[in-house]
Amino acid sequence: MPARHDQTLRAILGPTNTGKTHLAIERMCAHSSGVIGFPLRLLAREVYDRVVAIKGEKQVALVTGEERIVPPQARYVLCTAESMPIPDAEAGPGDPGDLPRDFAFAAIDEAQLGTDRERGHVFTDRMLRARGREETLILGSDTLRPIVEHLLPDAEIIGRPRFSTLRYAGQSKLSRLPPRSAIVAFSAEQVYALAEMLRRFKGGAAVVMGALSPSTRNAQVEMFQRGEVDYLVATDAIGMGLNMDVRHVAFADLYKFDGVRERRLTIPEMAQIAGRAGRHQTDGTFGTLALAGDDNPHFTDEEIERIEEHRFQWLDHLHWRNAELDFTDVNALIASLEVKSGDRLLRAAPTAIDLAVLKTLAEDPSIASTGGKKARTLWATCGLPDFRKVGANHHARLVRRVYGYIAEGGHVSQDWFASEVTRLDQVMGDIETLADRLAGIRTWAYIAQRKDWLKEPRRWQQRTREVEARLSDALHAALTQRFVDRRTAMLVKDIGAHGADALPVTVAEDGEVMVGPEPIGHLTGFTFKVDPTARHADKRLLLAAAERRLGEELSRRAKSLIDAPDTAFQLIEDPQLGLGVGWEGHLLAKLAPGRSLTEPALRTTRSLDRLSVPLRSALRTRLEGWLERQIDRHLGGLKDLAEAAADPQQPANVRALAAMLADAGGVLPRKKLAEPISHLDKEARSRLHRLRVRLGALDVFIATMLKPAAQHWRGVLQAVRDERSLPNLPAPGASMLEGSIDVEGARLAYRRLGQQWLRIDLADRIATTAHQSKDRSDAPPLDTTFATSLGLGEDATRRLMAEIGFVPDGDGWRWRGRRVHQPKQRRRKPRPQNAFAEALGALQPQKKAPEPRKKKRRRKRGGKSS
Repeated sequence: MPARHDQTLRAILGPTNTGKTHLAIERMCAHSSGVIGFPLRLLAREVYDRVVAIKGEKQVALVTGEERIVPPQARYVLCTAESMPIPDAEAGPGDPGDLPRDFAFAAIDEAQLGTDRERGHVFTDRMLRARGREETLILGSDTLRPIVEHLLPDAEIIGRPRFSTLRYAGQSKLSRLPPRSAIVAFSAEQVYALAEMLRRFKGGAAVVMGALSPSTRNAQVEMFQRGEVDYLVATDAIGMGLNMDVRHVAFADLYKFDGVRERRLTIPEMAQIAGRAGRHQTDGTFGTLALAGDDNPHFTDEEIERIEEHRFQWLDHLHWRNAELDFTDVNALIASLEVKSGDRLLRAAPTAIDLAVLKTLAEDPSIASTGGKKARTLWATCGLPDFRKVGANHHARLVRRVYGYIAEGGHVSQDWFASEVTRLDQVMGDIETLADRLAGIRTWAYIAQRKDWLKEPRRWQQRTREVEARLSDALHAALTQRFVDRRTAMLVKDIGAHGADALPVTVAEDGEVMVGPEPIGHLTGFTFKVDPTARHADKRLLLAAAERRLGEELSRRAKSLIDAPDTAFQLIEDPQLGLGVGWEGHLLAKLAPGRSLTEPALRTTRSLDRLSVPLRSALRTRLEGWLERQIDRHLGGLKDLAEAAADPQQPANVRALAAMLADAGGVLPRKKLAEPISHLDKEARSRLHRLRVRLGALDVFIATMLKPAAQHWRGVLQAVRDERSLPNLPAPGASMLEGSIDVEGARLAYRRLGQQWLRIDLADRIATTAHQSKDRSDAPPLDTTFATSLGLGEDATRRLMAEIGFVPDGDGWRWRGRRVHQPKQRRRKPRPQNAFAEALGALQPQKKAPEPRKKKRRRKRGGKSS
């Protein structure tokens, strides 16, 4: 094969992380002009940005199939291997032919890719024919050495050792992967699945695939480089020289589909990918990923040893395709493309997509007879990459249409071109949809780069760049939204932080809790609730963060409450926990049945369990003190009654009546106490009066129990004792209740009269007036004006007067008397007939029953008695 040796030609060979690409950049910048061909558009873009930083935008060009940035005075060109201009050669399918072909410096990167089935012939051709006037570098793996020695005998071969050590780290579970790890998979489905799992375990991962646009890929990598995520999931595209701060590479699989079959990776391929771990002087590790199931990837001992020691089998061939083409007609073109090299190390390249498309089109006789300039145009259109990966037959239809427009009218139809670009200009959809549209727009961007294919190439280049940028941004946003939870990623890092490295915690006025810049939930009282927008799988992590970081804030709140005035607390009813003592609407302690009605138990809620034991105890004491003061203030009369019932200095009948009344909450119908009241003497009545007990005609009650606050607290304590919800209490000060109401609430201080309820003190006032009228003929039993002012209806009035002891008599009322139930007295074994007697009997000492007297037996005297 022809090879020029009249200039400096060097082959820089070695494993990954040996600085080969960095050396090529330095050497190119030292010359007046230069060109470097790369295996990936992404890598070309990365190096372009580096050279622009050195030489400036006006002197640097970027040329790929879909993107061209070519300033008029550009002297340095960074391009893909297919777009690389070759001195003294015609433009190939991927080369528009509008670039200078004479450079002082030339380099081809990753030359060992000459073994690739699809693109290998391109790298072989560039290695043999791409030359600089002053210097040429061939960069690649050390496995390329015998090939270089055979094909380029005059080349100086320079080996470069790896800067850092690469070691095998074994198999790791996804949840145990160290930070700054890259996981390598070989299908988009597996990449997405792994990224989704990493989002749950580690807060997310960046995603890098060859199909991504440069801007999407750069945005994802930048997210990884900035440390927003500590994990990267990628295809084997990262093995092609992409420089990232990766310290560990985990293989999710060791098999890949190479376009023909599913096969195990070769050891050089494994080493190329594993070598991404460790950059410059930082050592790296590689291993495999343990996933669910038994079919997990495993390296053999030989593979591990050879990867660590960078010992690989020499390459024994490269793929080659003839570059001297015959354009007499399509069949002659195909024949020239399939010419054998005649060299044992240069094997005929497998049929690539461009040749497969050409053969498909050649089945049409009208195309097969094409020759000359049209044949060149046809071959150039066959070079349109199959970005959508639809296969030769389907892709040939698109190529045929593009060629038809160019061959007939000279340019692609702008209406068709515009409609296809507009169809793809949509940023709505899932990741797969956006990725498919991005692949589609890359096709039209490639067409737009051919100045001879469109009437207004600059306009359409700008248009396709804009659409690709929008789709790239949308895809980046979709990838980030689906596979990255910044909050979880931040918290995962924060778990291992201590002291000054820990992120600050802030609690806003509305209770929102922020750890660093990310919200994790709301603190209501002493209860932390996870942000409702968080995914279910992330809630445990957020709760752990709250447990770890909110202790100081909870302690501050507890100390503030211990010193707070009584007005800071209130009674509240929680739908789940029930009645209790609250603060700012948040339940702190639940009320439970205690020793008596006025001595309920207080049980702190679980929200206070996060406090230290001394703080929790002090806060409990504070709440108990508040509750006791409230009961003393509003139910003091009831407490006095309970104390009297337990006071041995009180007469037994007073103690018994006080015990019954205190247990009932200070209000009882008089008919239930008729028996004990009948046994009260003057002194006992005086003692009850001092206890504020009113012996009304209809009800016995403590007058202070009728105050609104007392009614409320009495209802609360009775609900707690009976373990039921708080009844709907009447409005404060209401004298009359109407209609269908809560019976339990009305019973607190109201007497039922049909469909109306009258407050017991007002009913007692009417009853007192009626009884006083019995001894006065000039006084009516009922003050009609007063009853009307209360709102008593006719039915309620009749019921009330009947309970008092009066019946209607014409337009007035007549006393009918009342029968007082007298219990029957039994001669033997007297038993208490009511609660009063039971209580009274319990208070009196029990007398021992006298022993029965023995009867004396008379002795019979002499025979029968008379």
